[in-house]
This record gives sequence, C-alpha cells and structure tokens, in this order.
Amino acid sequence: MSSISSPIQFLRGLLALLTIPPLTAAVCLSAVADVRCFRRSKAKAQQFPCFWGRLLCRIANIQVRVEGREQLDPAKTYIFIGNHASMADILAFQGYIGHDFRWIAKKELFAIPIFGSAMQSVDFIPIDRSHGRGAMKSLLAAAERIAHGSSVILFPEGTRSFDGHLQPFKTGAIMLALKAGVEVVPVGFNGTHQVIPKGKLLSRGGEVVLRIGTPLSVSNFNAKDKQELATLLQQRVAALLDTCHLPLPEPEQQAAENKS
Repeated sequence: MSSISSPIQFLRGLLALLTIPPLTAAVCLSAVADVRCFRRSKAKAQQFPCFWGRLLCRIANIQVRVEGREQLDPAKTYIFIGNHASMADILAFQGYIGHDFRWIAKKELFAIPIFGSAMQSVDFIPIDRSHGRGAMKSLLAAAERIAHGSSVILFPEGTRSFDGHLQPFKTGAIMLALKAGVEVVPVGFNGTHQVIPKGKLLSRGGEVVLRIGTPLSVSNFNAKDKQELATLLQQRVAALLDTCHLPLPEPEQQAAENKS
C-alpha cells in the first residue's frame, strides 16, 4: 500500500479532497438536469453518482475489486448490510457495486440547495433520525419505498469504526430490514480503513475489496427477533472480512476504546 508520506500520494489525496466539492456540485446539477429537463428515468440518473465514486477513487489512488457479484440478481431489490470503517466505503460502494440502489439520508440534507434537489431527483430516501412519532413514520415510509423496489445500503454499526474492527450491530437498521421484508445481502468492506482511517481526510491509496455474501431472507424473523437477526448478520459480515477487520475480543475492544 502507498504511504501518505509519499509526495505523489499526498498530492493525489489532496487533489481528491479538493475535487469533492466541485465534483459533487457538478454531479448534482447534472442529475437534476437529466431528470427534470431531459426527462430521463431516475434509474438512469444513477450514472452520475456512480461516476462521482469512480472518479474520486481513481484520483485518490484507491483500486476497488468486487468479489461475489454473481450472488446478486439485477432484477431483485436488496438491503445491503456492511461494516463501516471509512469514508472510502461510500466511494467504493457507490462507484463499483454495479447494482441499482439508493442511499438513505437524514431528512435535513434534503433542505440543502442543489444537493437536496439532486438527492430527490435520483430518489434517495429521507429518514427522520429523531425520536418519537415522526421517526417511526419516516421508518415505515422508507420500508415501503424499499419494498416497492428501492435497494439500499445500511451500516448497522451506526458510525465508522475507529480502528477498522467490526463493531456490534445496532437494531435500528435491522428493524428497517424487517419492515421492508426484502432479502438482506451482507457486504464486507476490506481495506477501506487502511486507505482513509477515521479522522483522516487524505487517502493513503491502496486496494479495497468488497466481498458480497449470500442473500438472506428475513421472512422467518419478526420484530422480537431483531437482536438475533442483528447478531446473525454481524456474523455473516464478519465471514467476509480479512483478519485485520474482525471484531476484537471484549477486553481488547474496551482497552482500544479507552486508548483512543
């Protein structure tokens, strides 16, 4: 793997970082124009965020390889469940997964000029992350959108892993999977923490491997089984990870958190 101390890699990482704002604006405007002016489908407009992910990976010297894509039926709707260790997870998945999907984003982002319009144009799904009736209503609405054909990617750890090791899965994302009722696909993100660790902005460059697991039906689970399903899905994701990303034993995990 390239080192951030390499002058060339430093420049590539810096260029990628500086490219994000103008490229994002250009992609957003292109997506809005494609859907609203040229009347193309929202599915076809996904080419713009895909281009965004691929170009940023190339500039940042991140080589992405996808294993297990044959597990997916292009005509099916899935909820992808993965570990979350880096900003590179988003770039790699967006650019290279090769399956039509949407992101779930907090509803406040949809109020941002241009950016919010672009997310609406390509059918991103808003969700209320507060507590109470509004949050439950948005959860049900998101589940209905997924059930009617919008594949999504979820990171049940809730936040990026600070050390690259898989963290316990929270049940909020699992409840969404249960309510949507579509097959869940485990995805292992390998190498993303190494190329852009949490808390860092510049890419160190290197290879990222996305491993796609066997789709899992949730038809035999219900709400009271949410913890059981969360544990099962964490195990399925762990089986797709390199050793350096596997969960730490509890005492080691606690010591690592105290040290951070």
